[in-house]
Amino acid sequence: MKTMKDHGITLVELIIVISIIGILAVALGFEFTGWMGSYGVESQMKEMYVDLMNARARAMQRNRAHFVNFPDATSYRIFEDTDPAPDGDGILQTASDTQVLPTKTIQYALTWSGNIAFDNRGLVSPMGTIRVNSTANPDYDCIVLFPTRINMGKWNGSCVAK
Repeated sequence: MKTMKDHGITLVELIIVISIIGILAVALGFEFTGWMGSYGVESQMKEMYVDLMNARARAMQRNRAHFVNFPDATSYRIFEDTDPAPDGDGILQTASDTQVLPTKTIQYALTWSGNIAFDNRGLVSPMGTIRVNSTANPDYDCIVLFPTRINMGKWNGSCVAK
């Protein structure tokens, strides 16, 4: 016959459970912070990729050169070659060509300098790699430009397309 009845939990058991919950919360907090950094880089690279593909498609659709201009390491804008009218001259003139995309700012610095041109057939020049400088480890952190295609990838000393 049992004379003692269990009437709840002891203070030691309560302290152990609270300690375990606290340790898990701290560990998940650090993991969440890293995940958010990776997500931020990846989402900005995907947005830039879509903008580049749209500029390429627009160049072919309108039969007119389009340019991606990087005024600094953290922003870009897209222009349509409209000066001189009607079909432009294939040279970017930021003061007189039509800006078709508002200036987009990126949170992380890019490793690209100069302009990207899409001719009326959608061919890209120059070839190269746009990369984000970040300590995060996202799945996509670079874009490779070839004359006939644009690929996203992961930087491992060079941009490896996925």
